[in-house]
Amino acid sequence: MRPLRTAVAGVVLGMLGLAACGQSDGSATSASPAASNPAASNSAASGGAFPVTVQAGNGAVTIAKRPEHIVSLSPTATEILFAIGAGAQVGAVDDQSNYPPEAPKTSLSGFKPNVEAIAAAKPDLIVLANDLEGVVAGLGKVGVPVLLEPAATKLEDTYDQIRDLGAATGNVDKAEEVAGGVKQKIDALVAAAPKGKGLTYYHELDTTPYAATSSTFIGQVYSLFGLKNIADEAPDAAGGYPKLSAEFVAKADPDLIFLGDTKCCGQNAAALAKRPGWSGLAALKRDRVVELDDDVASRWGPRVADLAQVVSDAVQKAAG
Repeated sequence: MRPLRTAVAGVVLGMLGLAACGQSDGSATSASPAASNPAASNSAASGGAFPVTVQAGNGAVTIAKRPEHIVSLSPTATEILFAIGAGAQVGAVDDQSNYPPEAPKTSLSGFKPNVEAIAAAKPDLIVLANDLEGVVAGLGKVGVPVLLEPAATKLEDTYDQIRDLGAATGNVDKAEEVAGGVKQKIDALVAAAPKGKGLTYYHELDTTPYAATSSTFIGQVYSLFGLKNIADEAPDAAGGYPKLSAEFVAKADPDLIFLGDTKCCGQNAAALAKRPGWSGLAALKRDRVVELDDDVASRWGPRVADLAQVVSDAVQKAAG
């Protein structure tokens, strides 16, 4: 289980504001599909040619040969690596990487990274989402390629990072298939969604309660379905993650409530009804409280398509 959302508000929420960077085979940095960029497509499509250069958050990273003992300190990167067929190349993952179940979870931490402990895992490629405590510079002295793949700020970043890791691991074709599949599913869900309903929503990150505005990655997912975010009207957006008062939410009375704190904090419709002034909320009265999987709601990997499916189902039900 990851740290409680109050810790997330101070650390992870800040990390979610970081920009994700693009993938390259040494010449291209576009987030567009490799099919539209022959140079990017051909470099590793035929079995994953090496050396390969990836444009990551820490600059251009050259990987001399196909990695066989990857250490992932990012739950999202772990999900991507397994989704693109690189699972057998992963030797160790951090203590928050709980999906897929077969990921080789260890006590390594992405929140409090220890260079010596990471190096002791004998990696030939290290992937992380955050440069905390100067870990990237520290790992640079170890002589192992390090890919910094920060939190996505838009859906294109998700597709881009999938391709990044495909190039870095020699799984270009599968990565392209996964990225294309996620985009295709989301596009289809959005196209089929009811239009012009003007539904409002509240997405809860933790019981503080912290929320996410439309400017955030997850907020943009909701916006695809035409939903209006009550957090956008908060007096202090706090970089996209404002701390709301119970009174603010009660007054806004959203049509839909999405809970991203079900696993960490045991939240559900019954728990919300016990909060002062919330029992009369329209979302509770009309059975429009959606309990999300915390992990799916806070990561930006392939399962963002699953999140989009849940949002789509909720919109369809509310509009029906």
